[in-house]
Amino acid sequence: MKSPTISILIPAHNEERSIASCVLSCLMQTRPPDKIVVVNDGSTDSTLDELKQFGDRITVVSTPAATGSKSRAQQFGLQFITTDVVIATDADTLLHPEFIEHIECSFIADPNIAAVAGYVMSLPCNYLAGIREVDYVIGQDFYKLAQAHMNYIYVIAGCAGAFQTKLFKDGTITFDHDTLTEDLDFTYKLHELGLPIHFNTNAICYTQDPHTLHSYTNQLRRWYAGGWQNLIKHAPIVFKRPSAAIHLSLGYIEGLLFPITLVTLLVVNVVLFLQLLGVYTLMNVLLSTYAAVRRRRPALVLYSPLMTPIKLWHAYLFMEQFVIEVVLKQRNLVWFQPERRTL
Repeated sequence: MKSPTISILIPAHNEERSIASCVLSCLMQTRPPDKIVVVNDGSTDSTLDELKQFGDRITVVSTPAATGSKSRAQQFGLQFITTDVVIATDADTLLHPEFIEHIECSFIADPNIAAVAGYVMSLPCNYLAGIREVDYVIGQDFYKLAQAHMNYIYVIAGCAGAFQTKLFKDGTITFDHDTLTEDLDFTYKLHELGLPIHFNTNAICYTQDPHTLHSYTNQLRRWYAGGWQNLIKHAPIVFKRPSAAIHLSLGYIEGLLFPITLVTLLVVNVVLFLQLLGVYTLMNVLLSTYAAVRRRRPALVLYSPLMTPIKLWHAYLFMEQFVIEVVLKQRNLVWFQPERRTL
């Protein structure tokens, strides 16, 4: 396949602290993008002023009013994309200088792929970002690579995804706005159509993860709620794709059984409960050690004692959203604006 033309689409709502660094990382690519489109989604801060410094090097478009969701902002911006490939990223994300180069290589190597999932790293900040980085390492080095071999990438991360533009233009992928996780929705749709997705571990981006417990909790609630929403919405794929059934059942059943087991043991046998917590804490230390070596960040090991209480909080939030979304069927589509810090 000849070299495809490539655009970058960045939705931005009140992103004055990070948008300039994000755009700069897009402009400093070894393979320059053919177009950069930034969607100013009803910003009330100085986001537009920050973007003016780039002049005609980027295309800035503004929605008539704040849309309230990333998917709506992306849908608005897509009308200004005319290239073969569109890269979707976030305003709090920095692209590695070779990101586009590796994305391009994937599409050239296999012109039949519908999308490419990049590799996400967390920008260093505090213990919460450190714990999230351990999650990224384990989730991508083990789970996602296994998913790639099974031809079932669970999710194309919203900050590191590239798609053939025609999929959106011809209606193959639609913007439904009925879940909190548009990236997971897109991925499910590609699998339902049997369209291949490539996982490129060299297409690296650095994302800004929540640095306060409040913001961290809101993000987890959105992810877990979106996960249940998409599982219900796309349930038929479980019966169509055996690999999907294996992956989804293991992930969601594990997510439900873990907190149920802990609560049961706490009531029935406190000693066994404490022993299980001890084993779980040791496992977290081992995983943190692997991540520290992999990332060459020794500090990740220091965060391991905090991983157990944070993971227990994860388990509670997972169950909470299961009850809200599945049991009570109280669908939540409220988007929480994350707290940003200056990049």
